[in-house]
Amino acid sequence: MSRVANNPVDLPSGVQVNIANGMLSVKGGKGSLELQMHEMVDVINEDNQLKLSAKKENKVAVALAGTFRALVNNMVIGVTDGFEKKLELIGVGYRAKAQGKTINLVLGYSHPIDYNLPEGVTAETPTQTEIVIRGADKQMVGQVAAEIREFRPPEPYKGKGIRYANERVYRKEAKKK
Repeated sequence: MSRVANNPVDLPSGVQVNIANGMLSVKGGKGSLELQMHEMVDVINEDNQLKLSAKKENKVAVALAGTFRALVNNMVIGVTDGFEKKLELIGVGYRAKAQGKTINLVLGYSHPIDYNLPEGVTAETPTQTEIVIRGADKQMVGQVAAEIREFRPPEPYKGKGIRYANERVYRKEAKKK
């Protein structure tokens, strides 16, 4: 039995859940999210709790029940509080500026980079060297942060590049003469 799936997902007030023909939709203050449920996973909504269980008692179904419980929990957290990722730009002349649905990046290339944000994700730049990405969908926020970081990943010699706020970059020693 999956230990993760045994814990029910608590629904805070203001969150509406709808389960119809295999689709689970969650609506809250920060937006709405949908998830296609697997046929081996059963979802029951009773007294402000979502209970997930495997329809069969085989290894795959039990694992899927735990996975979908985590996904549903992230959806509930996303529509109530939202998710955010912070990126830092380290390097001389590196700067970012959020303008509506695009982020303008100057990263030492011969051209500036304009990154268009997908629907449901917002970004702001408190300073020129910080980017804060916010959204209700945890996977989408992480994907956007990873794509922005990919323009100039941190390099190991000087530590220059785009890194996550809590990321520790392993530094190498320069070549000796």
